[in-house]
Amino acid sequence: MQIYLPIAEISVNAFLLLGLGGIVGILSGMFGVGGGFLMTPLLFFIGIPPAVAVATEANQIVASSFSGVLAHFKRKTVDLRMGTVLLIGGLVGAALGVVVFNYLKAQGQVDLLVKLCYVIFLGVIGGLMFIESLNAIRKTSKGTVPKRKKHNWIHGLPFKMRFRVSGLYISVIPPIIVGVLVGILAAIMGVGGGFIMVPAMIYLLGMPTKVVVGTSLFQIIFVTAFTTMLHATTNFTVDIVLAVLLLVGGVFGAQIGTRIGVKMKAEQLRILLAIMVLAVCGKLAFDLLVMPSDVFSIAAGGH
Repeated sequence: MQIYLPIAEISVNAFLLLGLGGIVGILSGMFGVGGGFLMTPLLFFIGIPPAVAVATEANQIVASSFSGVLAHFKRKTVDLRMGTVLLIGGLVGAALGVVVFNYLKAQGQVDLLVKLCYVIFLGVIGGLMFIESLNAIRKTSKGTVPKRKKHNWIHGLPFKMRFRVSGLYISVIPPIIVGVLVGILAAIMGVGGGFIMVPAMIYLLGMPTKVVVGTSLFQIIFVTAFTTMLHATTNFTVDIVLAVLLLVGGVFGAQIGTRIGVKMKAEQLRILLAIMVLAVCGKLAFDLLVMPSDVFSIAAGGH
């Protein structure tokens, strides 16, 4: 069933979009990531212009993340205080990111920037997560319990605050910086930023994995809602038809994903996520290098 997308100006199969929304919703519930890092490149692959994909995908992340957070609230695995600190940074970052996005859109360079950002970030983060997860699985199979990191330089910073749900007493500076970075990425790449935030919360802030997923989703909801609103009012690149189809699939998928996530071990979840990140990175890099689009053509105009 073909459906016309007015802002993207192309026709796409409605069931394909529902299916994509469902798959990303499942990932959102399982890993605590908004799923945008996968969905936005998938939208590129089916022909949606990057500017429209970024702005509209932020919309879908809000819904699937909200659906996932409800499931985590029931289990009391959301650190609201930590989520709020991350959120303050996230809103500042999102506003900065939209300014950069609008400037590059005016220069006609936004499509290339978005794709390059994806290749770099997905490659680095996927690689690091994959190596770390392999080490954790190896230690677990040997029967040695992976040690929690002891106090590092972060614990020496001022402005400390107690985060009871996470069992932490640390400075608010690192969570705010993480929030700002995630906000910028949300605006430029159309992602919730969970694929950066989740590893940062585990390895940098030292939060327990079970609390990380719910807290990450809580922050993602507000940052991506704010980003979508800014894109809709400044760029007019939010395609409502596309957003609704992705939304419906995403909400159902998130509920299924949350149930699957509870049954799997943390190390297994992380290595699965790392493999997916690397796969998408490989496909995007391949498209940029092997099949150059018009952006790269330097031939003289036709005679």
